[in-house]
Amino acid sequence: MWHWLAGLVSPKPPPGAAEAEAEQRPLALERAVGYSFTRPELLKLALTHPSAAEGSDQHYERLEFLGDAVLDLAIADMLMRHFPDGKEGLLSRQRASIVNARTLAAKAQAIGLGQCLLLGRGEEKSGGRYKTSILAAGFEALIGAIYSDGGLAQAQQVVERLFGGDIGGPTVERDYKTELQEAAHRFFRAHPVYEVISESGPDHAKRFVTRIRIGSRQFGVGEGSSKKLAEQAAARQALEVIRSEQAPQGQPQQEGADGQRRR
Repeated sequence: MWHWLAGLVSPKPPPGAAEAEAEQRPLALERAVGYSFTRPELLKLALTHPSAAEGSDQHYERLEFLGDAVLDLAIADMLMRHFPDGKEGLLSRQRASIVNARTLAAKAQAIGLGQCLLLGRGEEKSGGRYKTSILAAGFEALIGAIYSDGGLAQAQQVVERLFGGDIGGPTVERDYKTELQEAAHRFFRAHPVYEVISESGPDHAKRFVTRIRIGSRQFGVGEGSSKKLAEQAAARQALEVIRSEQAPQGQPQQEGADGQRRR
């Protein structure tokens, strides 16, 4: 009974409270990244998922495309300054360990981007705010929007603030594509060719299967929730095939950079 009475007399949120809270979220996002937009419509566009665009092109995909390029440049610039004598292979592996869907999604969550996203009803119900692919895309779109609003210097400053602690960290995700490129050139004097052989699933849960050919021969097949992840999985399998064939018979495979012994 008392719980029922408490429900009757407990204060209710004033009308419009939810709308007011929603309006404050983009401001909190600006504070989190340390940048204030002079054109707020760019921020809104960067936060609009295609499912909320109602058939129009007013969503984040173009800014995502731009932000991907800006991120690559900004991170590459940071790496060049942090590793003044670093070789191309090291720089490529470091960049791949930072500019990937999992890392970008984690950054998006850290700054509260997921709660600011504008999603269609179906995407909202399916947990779109917490999907790695959507969070990563939204983060890239945000960087693209900052570049469009304030220029490259402002975008680089934001990237420096958000990623400064990731440069040269002790844990670097392996970039199997870069390793395969080196192995293919060393053993076959050829470049690996990636081909998507199947694509399935709804837009919010895509699955890609990619195969790799070096010359006329297939070396690996991989699957992932994005083309990049499928290519990495295929490259890893191809590396295992090459190392198995190149290792002297009767000798065990050496441990890879991830500490796992190859079979």
